Amino acid sequence: MKTRIAELRKQQKMSQEELAQAVGVTRQTITSIEVEKYTASLVLAYKIAHYFGLTIEEVFDFSEAEENYDGKL
Repeated sequence: MKTRIAELRKQQKMSQEELAQAVGVTRQTITSIEVEKYTASLVLAYKIAHYFGLTIEEVFDFSEAEENYDGKL
């Protein structure tokens, strides 16, 4: 899943380690999310978005998930 995390971090001159500590995960987790090898849990996505003062939708791109959603649960 595409995210704006790297862009947001750079705007605030923040390292992956600093963000990881702020939201309670490892630097490797932030790296994996940024390179799209790991999808953040809903709780982690909320923590990251909240840290930047944004909504989850403003940080994470759900367009791919929406394209594959058939409306059935």
